[in-house]
Amino acid sequence: MNMEINAGDKPFKCEVCNKRFGHNGILTKHMRVHTGDKPFNCEICHKTFRQSDALKMHMFIHTGDKPVKCEICDKMFTQNGALNMHMRVHTGEKPFKCEICHKMFTQSGTLKMHMSIHSGDKPFKCAACDKTFTWSRHLKEHMGVHSGDKPFQCEVCHKMFRQSGGLNQHMRVHTGDKPFKCAVCDNVFTQSGALKMHMWVHTGDKPFKCAVCDKMFTRSSNVREHMKVHTGDKPFKCEVCNKMFRQGSNLKQHMIVHTGDKPFKCEVCDQMFSHSSSMKQHMRIHSGHRPFKCGLCDQKFTQSGALKRHMTIHT
Repeated sequence: MNMEINAGDKPFKCEVCNKRFGHNGILTKHMRVHTGDKPFNCEICHKTFRQSDALKMHMFIHTGDKPVKCEICDKMFTQNGALNMHMRVHTGEKPFKCEICHKMFTQSGTLKMHMSIHSGDKPFKCAACDKTFTWSRHLKEHMGVHSGDKPFQCEVCHKMFRQSGGLNQHMRVHTGDKPFKCAVCDNVFTQSGALKMHMWVHTGDKPFKCAVCDKMFTRSSNVREHMKVHTGDKPFKCEVCNKMFRQGSNLKQHMIVHTGDKPFKCEVCDQMFSHSSSMKQHMRIHSGHRPFKCGLCDQKFTQSGALKRHMTIHT
């Protein structure tokens, strides 16, 4: 029987969730949400998909094809939708708002994940270690910890990654690409998360608190590291002099004492440095850049430590 479909009419109804559709073919595709049927199979990694379009987009992971380009920063994308979301990085648009805390987001999916902070809901549980997750994809990514599976390889240094996103971020180490720029001091970053944390330097915001001494931190990981001050835990040992350290990064820095290695070179005066951060601070001598400003007398400094020492004048 032919049925005339008027504008806005949705005559095809899902018997499971009562959602309605304008075409029977769309209803058929929708039913796979309930049945779990994924008839489209990737011939390379055997991942399955509900729709052929999803398989087509997935194939870009294997081919590396990114036909859509951002005209501002030249970043490439696999589809127009991804480019449209990326453009909000440049425009600053955040159309999705949390009705509880009024925080704004560039993507609806990010808002949805954020809502778990308020609800505390983590329905996805790891069968190996009982750790729970807000999203199934986070659980799937976590399972790589147990399996050790790292299917994504860097073609430059051959480092392996569990996720394609991790590989994409890593590639900026080789390309030097830093697409995320601080609007206050023009500092640039490889990741949006790094920019977000950097902004706390300017705002002074420290949302994470130590339960023992009430000290505040900008990152939850810093709280965990700080707790070793109270516990006395120093799990990282130097194999040369047996000195113990709270953090692996501190041990790595300490090893330069034994090796004398200084791999970072100033292109202006040829001075060598043990760490890239030291060279970056040194470059301000040549550039004259002073990003740290006193809020009382407007004096500027090349390093945050210098500003901190200066503040004792006012106190």
